[in-house]
Amino acid sequence: MHAVTIVDGALQWREHPDPQPGHGEVLVTVAAAGVNAADLLQRRGLYPAPVGSPADIPGLEFAGVVAALGPGAGRFAVGDRVMAICGGGGQAELVAVPEGSLLPVPDGIPWDQAGGFPEAFSTAHDALFTQARLGAGQRVLISGAAGGVGTAAVQLAHAAGAEVVASVRSVAHHERVRGLGADWVIEPGDVADHGPYDVSVELVGAPGVAAVLPLLATGGRIVVIGVGAGAKLELNLLALMGSRATIGGSTLRSRSRDDKAAVARAVEEHVLPLLADGSVAVAVAEQLPMDAAGQAYERFAAGGKFGKIVLVNR
Repeated sequence: MHAVTIVDGALQWREHPDPQPGHGEVLVTVAAAGVNAADLLQRRGLYPAPVGSPADIPGLEFAGVVAALGPGAGRFAVGDRVMAICGGGGQAELVAVPEGSLLPVPDGIPWDQAGGFPEAFSTAHDALFTQARLGAGQRVLISGAAGGVGTAAVQLAHAAGAEVVASVRSVAHHERVRGLGADWVIEPGDVADHGPYDVSVELVGAPGVAAVLPLLATGGRIVVIGVGAGAKLELNLLALMGSRATIGGSTLRSRSRDDKAAVARAVEEHVLPLLADGSVAVAVAEQLPMDAAGQAYERFAAGGKFGKIVLVNR
């Protein structure tokens, strides 16, 4: 097979031995794979792949067709359309993953949307509902709401009956984010005008946490899932104590196989029906050929996109 390969900090389309599915694993012919911030960090040597995932092939999510089953795998059949998050290796022609991490691709969902679904919607659902326990009628602030995870989070929070405040730096994207179900779309400097917040999903980093902490409702929850704008801040513990708030964080990549399977089952139960009936959709900013991954990474790094950048195999 060929795969996007990190070579001395650059990306090349190189040939590799075909992966073989182990016990409980499934081999998938990849049709599409999303690009995520973690891929860019891995390329720079700042986010190594977990043990068991290829160190030089990036890609945290993919969609494709089941090509073969390893011993003990039997939920899916050869030819089934599937998608999943993985520890790495998704930006390739073939990938082998634990069967428990796979999700069925609903009928009618195109490959580019399927390839950009798993990481964004799994991360958003886990942050909003497992970590932050968002409920109907509560007010949630979503920072960086025009990105892949942000657009997913806005849609899921809206579908759950929450009041959604979406923070988006680019005014050009405000109307599109409002179309996803946000009740208010604001610039980052205006967060104080729309509190108090029951939940804050922080996709940008330390400045957002510092800004929202004094604006939390009693018992408010902050979940940090992105630190592109910085990972360190000075914390006012009195504000934390006064609102009886909690601050947590979440990543998916480093979790165990069982934990990732549990996330997949929650998404399958609560999110796939919404994807199937059109209540939510993957916002695809751009799709490029898999062998042009370098261009896709440059586009991602430039910022200002709305939704996901997805690589597709020709």
